[in-house]
Amino acid sequence: MKRFFTVILLAVVTVLQLQAQEKYPLVRESEMQSELLGCKKKYCIYLPAGYDEEGREFPVLYLLHGLTDTHTAWRDRGNVADIATAVFARGKAQEMIIVMPDAGTTYDGYFNADGWCYEDFFFQEFIPHIESTYRIIADKEHRAIAGLSMGGGGTVGYAIRHSEMFSSAYAMSALMGMVDGSWISRDPDARRSAFIKSVVEYNNIKAIEDATDEQCARLKKVRWFIDVGDDDFLFDNNMDFIRAMRVKRIPYQLRVRDGGHKWLYWQEALEMALPFISKGFGKEL
Repeated sequence: MKRFFTVILLAVVTVLQLQAQEKYPLVRESEMQSELLGCKKKYCIYLPAGYDEEGREFPVLYLLHGLTDTHTAWRDRGNVADIATAVFARGKAQEMIIVMPDAGTTYDGYFNADGWCYEDFFFQEFIPHIESTYRIIADKEHRAIAGLSMGGGGTVGYAIRHSEMFSSAYAMSALMGMVDGSWISRDPDARRSAFIKSVVEYNNIKAIEDATDEQCARLKKVRWFIDVGDDDFLFDNNMDFIRAMRVKRIPYQLRVRDGGHKWLYWQEALEMALPFISKGFGKEL
């Protein structure tokens, strides 16, 4: 028994030593228990260089991945650490914490679906966990959301239904509503069918078209940025969303750049997103 407790003590000391040796900036992988989903959910989190300053708090960006990916996509394929660190070092944006949740391991999608209340989890459990665990300024003015493809659709949907939560929303190649005949909708299995149903139910284009004057007033308090490539299969999907925003006179920024539904496009988009989001935090550089 004495040996057992010695081993445990050494393990705890080792963990504490490793944490003490961490050098920022870094991307850390962690997890939390979700009572709503009935499982553990992993996430990645980027902590900027200034995080080693004891007591300093930071604004936060929730950065969403696309379909067929998980929380590791922006870390492993999106080059988030190098891009963010370079942008901050050049003074193009203020340092922020970047959180990358998982919406692709057990079930696909950021919206609630039958038996899988992911949106409820995100707002009732995930954000409170993140903002109580890390040194984050936890208010609308210092909280933003961005994402690509499925995550771009999640970004827009969350900012529509929870406009009181986010200062800025940056959507990259966003899935604004289901695109008939696309690879996403072909020959779906049960899991993909549930995802498609949720995208149809929470159609972002229709949500803007149906928005009341009161809802539009709230949406005007979010800074919107839509970024889509001219060769992207979701181009028309995004233009339909823009037309709806124009009819409702909701201000937005739009960029149509050369490119398609590719990681290179989204890496370049992230370089643009960080300064835009930083400005929304209210600090001029």
